[in-house]
Formats: sequence, C-alpha cells, structure tokens
Amino acid sequence: MALIDIKVPQLSESVAEATLLTWKKKPGEAVAQDEILIEIETDKVVLEVPAPVAGVMAQIVKNDGASVTSDEVIAKIDTEAAAQTSPLVVSPVVAATPAAQPAPAAPSHAAVAMPAAAKIMAEQDVHPADVAGTGRGGRITKGDALQAAAAPKPQAAPVPTAKPPTAAGMPSLTIPALQPVDADLDLAAYTDRPEQRVPMSRLRARIAERLLQSQATNAILTTFNEVNMKPVMDLRNLYKDKFEKQHGVKLGFMSFFVRAAVHALRKFPLLNASIDGNDVVYHGYFDIGIAVGSPRGLVVPILRNADQMSFANIEKAIADFGAKARDGKLTLEELTGGTFSISNGGVFGSMLSTPIINPPQSAILGIHATKDRPVVEDGQIVIRPMNYLAMSYDHRLIDGREAVLGLVAMKEALEDPARLLLDL
Repeated sequence: MALIDIKVPQLSESVAEATLLTWKKKPGEAVAQDEILIEIETDKVVLEVPAPVAGVMAQIVKNDGASVTSDEVIAKIDTEAAAQTSPLVVSPVVAATPAAQPAPAAPSHAAVAMPAAAKIMAEQDVHPADVAGTGRGGRITKGDALQAAAAPKPQAAPVPTAKPPTAAGMPSLTIPALQPVDADLDLAAYTDRPEQRVPMSRLRARIAERLLQSQATNAILTTFNEVNMKPVMDLRNLYKDKFEKQHGVKLGFMSFFVRAAVHALRKFPLLNASIDGNDVVYHGYFDIGIAVGSPRGLVVPILRNADQMSFANIEKAIADFGAKARDGKLTLEELTGGTFSISNGGVFGSMLSTPIINPPQSAILGIHATKDRPVVEDGQIVIRPMNYLAMSYDHRLIDGREAVLGLVAMKEALEDPARLLLDL
C-alpha cells in the first residue's frame, strides 16, 4: 500500500482557516490524476483541490464542513489499491423464483432536495434517488422534481415505501451542512411556516464583518448627481458592431464609467487615497474594484492599472470577472487591493442607493439604472436617458468640495466622451 496525503493548499497570510465543502469521492472509489476531489471555501475565494496522483480514495480524514488550515492533511489516496466494486451475490437456491429474490437495497445517499422540490416529490411519490439534481452542489430543484413527476413511470410491481412522517402535511426540509441556500427558493413551499437554519458561509461572514467595519470606522457621506447618458449611448450605438468585430467583445457601459472614474481620480487624488493610522497614503496608480454579484455573495475583483487599459481590455476583463465569479474561479490575487470601487446596481434595476465604502479605500461610485426622464435643456422640457450617480466618501479624509467636484468631473466626462480621449 502506497498512501499519498491530500493536503489543504497554501492559504494567503490574511486567511487563517477555510471550510471544506462537499467531497466528490468516497473511500474505495477510483480517483484519476488531477480530478477535483473537493472545494475549499475561504472568506474570499473557493479553492479546488485536485488529486496529485491516480489511485483509490483510501481515507477521508476531514469530513464535509470541517475547518482546516494550510497544509493540513484532509484525505489519503492509495496508488496501488483497486477500486471497490459491488460483488455479485449468488443465491444457493437452484431454482429461485423472481419473488424469492431479495429486493434491491435502498440507496444509502439521496440527493439533497430544495423545499419546493421535496414537496412535489412527496406528493407525486417520486424518490429523490430517481431524480438527477441540476442545482448547485447536485441539489434537486423544483424544475427537476416537476420533470421527474411528469416522466412516465415503468410498469413494475409496486413496492410499499414508508413515507417520512410530516407535521400537519408540512413538507420536510433537508438542508445540507454548511452549504449556502440557493437565492431562488420557491416561497410556495412555505405554506406552513417552516424555518431553515444554515451556517453562514465564510464569504458572507467576511462581507458582514467588512461592512460593519466600514460603517464603524469611516465617516461615510454620499453626494449625488445626474448624468445624461445620451452622448455615451449614441457613441456606443455608432461603433458597437465594429467594436465587437474588431475586439471580440461587446462594447458595454462599464468601460465608460471606469474611464470616467479614472479621469476624476487624476484630477482629485484624495479620492484615490487611503488612511493608514495617522498617515494619508496617496496612490500613484489606479486599481479599480468592480463589484460583482455571485452565487456565493458579493465579490470585488480588481482592474489593475485601469488608466493604462483600453476600452476593449476593460470590457474583456469585466466579462472575465463575471464568468469567474459565477463559477467560483476568482483568485485571491484578483480580489486583493484596489484604490477605488464601482458598484453597478443598475443592472438589477436600482434607481438610487448609497454604496458602502470598501475599506481601506476612501470612496466608491454607485451607478444606477438609466431611465428616460423629463429634463430641461435651453428652457425646453425634453426626454433624455438619465442616470443617477452616487459617490460615498470618507469625510475624515475627503471634504465635500473634492467629492462634489470629483463626481461633477465624472458627469462631464460621460456627457462629453471626447474628454476621455483628450484628457480634459
């Protein structure tokens, strides 16, 4: 027997410990080299642990949900063993009738069902083991349950099954340990006021900690302005097809907001600075954090040296961040640092908000939905696509003058995009 230890990857200095999610292999199962064995959640990213060698999973040292540290042994692989197979059991009875054969054993592990799915399967007599879950972590969704219930059932001898006891018809809720609950829970399952209690993920706990820290340590004030997006929209409509053909990425609006932010930060360096004890740190670079929603929670990957990036490079980087956030592939390096942040609540329909500063930064720009609104131009009421901008800033460092003028500089750059090219 040649055992190889599976260890926790080296975590960054800022991450003290992590949490094991769900093992993808059981003891006795074959493992291919580089096959992902488990995901480890930190307060920033999810790390994948691949198998260093091929073999058989010999032992799981740390179970799902366990807290682990860097280089800790969590499992062992036997490189010489053979995978376990279910042995064929031959009955000693020579002439056995089908009725004398033992019924197949019930599966030892059924997929986890969401509340609405559990209710549908209970009503339709669908066993969870017969449903392929397509939700996060293999969980059975409402759509999976409906599809399984609608599928024709094989004509076989009925086998009596004991239904799990329920209280007053209330659907049973099966919640996986240390797994985040899907955001799209079907409220129809909550007819009898059940409750779900799940541990907060490390990322969500870290987000809560940092937001409280920001509000407790910063003197947050927010200034607002409105911007006429028609010049940007006209420019985008004029060149979007050529832009996509030339660069292989769509021309969105975020690249304009990023460039407008850099334009203002150059004029007012305090917006790009931070406080360190009794010192003010002026940053001679522009690392812009882009707030991205993900199934695990809010993450803020960083556009490094955004002032040196073209519109195409900004759009490609943001699209890449979005894909990585959905798949949990963002790295610690991509989430570390930043001198200024942009939060785009407009993609969800937000009309107005007061964003919270991402410490140790001193300011953040909030973007909202662009809507046609009546405005006055040259004494006439006209309809224009308007967007409300909000910039929250740390009043300990930034006075209202710099904040307001910085936001006005962003507004002017967006209403006259040529300023972004001529640096005016």
